[in-house]
Amino acid sequence: MTAMPLAAAAVAQLETEGVDTVLGTVVNPAGLVHAKTVPIRRTSIFADPGLGASPSWHAFAIDRTGIAFTDEVGVVGDQRLRIDLAAVRVLGDGLAWAPAGFFGQDGTPASVCSRGTLGRVEAELAAAGLTAAVGHEVEFVVVGPDGGQLPATLWAQYGLAGVLEHEDFVRDVTTAATRCGVGIEQFHPEYGANQFEISLSPLPPVAAADQVVLARIIIGRVARRHGLRISLSPVPFADGVGSGAHQHFSLTTADGPLFSGGPGPGGMTPAGESAVAGVLQGLPQAQGVLCGSIVSGLRMQPGNWAGCYACWGIENREAAVRFIRGGPGSPHGGNVEVKIVDPSANPYFASAAILGLALDGIRRHAPLAAATTVDPATVSPADRAHAGIVSLARSQPDILAALGRSALLRKILGDAAVEMVVAVRSLEQQRYADLDPGQLADKFRMAWSV
Repeated sequence: MTAMPLAAAAVAQLETEGVDTVLGTVVNPAGLVHAKTVPIRRTSIFADPGLGASPSWHAFAIDRTGIAFTDEVGVVGDQRLRIDLAAVRVLGDGLAWAPAGFFGQDGTPASVCSRGTLGRVEAELAAAGLTAAVGHEVEFVVVGPDGGQLPATLWAQYGLAGVLEHEDFVRDVTTAATRCGVGIEQFHPEYGANQFEISLSPLPPVAAADQVVLARIIIGRVARRHGLRISLSPVPFADGVGSGAHQHFSLTTADGPLFSGGPGPGGMTPAGESAVAGVLQGLPQAQGVLCGSIVSGLRMQPGNWAGCYACWGIENREAAVRFIRGGPGSPHGGNVEVKIVDPSANPYFASAAILGLALDGIRRHAPLAAATTVDPATVSPADRAHAGIVSLARSQPDILAALGRSALLRKILGDAAVEMVVAVRSLEQQRYADLDPGQLADKFRMAWSV
């Protein structure tokens, strides 16, 4: 079938499900979700050739006013926003959603497009004989409609009261997610007051990143219906523990999984060990992509389970890279959790960086350091240095400098993507470096909310 009949069939199916409006979203380098909508009759146009979008979409900053232009992204030019019809989901109330990507007017993928970048990395893995699955975690704090802090008199870490206080909200999110085909593996109160976590089912990399965007949209829509909002800030309140956006990944070849059934620690194969080593060694360069916002450094503290030390360990929640052993308690098999990722990150770029680092480690046969079996914060500085455990940067200028000079991340993501991430984050530093933690948390509490 040609593209036009396929589009017509998709539109006809949406109409039978009561859809009258189609929403397409992209995520920019600052982690902001941008969107356009069309009436149902314009759906095929939205898919191909797409809708016009200024390159400035890539440059919008989290303060709602800043635009961080680069040599490649400025006021001149136009791109096309094209939805993926194969990934359309019906949200209800006449609305359908689809992930979108950026393309040039000639139809070529835009170099700064995060979804396209992850698609390219997924293809590189396939060319190397590797299949990846990624499972995202969505941590968020429920706040008032003005972003204010809600009472937490009955709240306890992981406590039943949190579910019962927000029972209708929890059930409505679960129902809406199921209706949209979003795989929720668990949904529970978290460590912080009015904080929840949802673990999403693992999917191929691009589909998994699409799913986390859709899940955030669903959560945001349900919250509004309950007179609430959600904060996706890494640190919504300065005295809180912060929210992560941990990513789990596994890798498989024709011979089997890399993180199960092998002779190495936790059942890793030699290639699995090198994949973990590649991620671990690349974290200092990748922080700008994984946790590079001006708020992110507030979360990177010992005791926050944020992985502020560059080490790995089996089921070690204070290590930057946590290995989950395969077995009866891990139905998806052995996998790796990267804990430093936070909700300010673009999930497509973050997955591309993590998987690209893993592939680099495999290609180099990178050796894996010894596992850290205790909380690294309890180890003396001398012993940490001896073990090669370094404290990851908390200073945004240091984080951005490491990303900007990283030849490896430029190879994985492309120069244009790296420069755009550095640009939007540098604008944050230029404008708001003088704010104290409380002011930063207050100003950007709702910056990434949907």
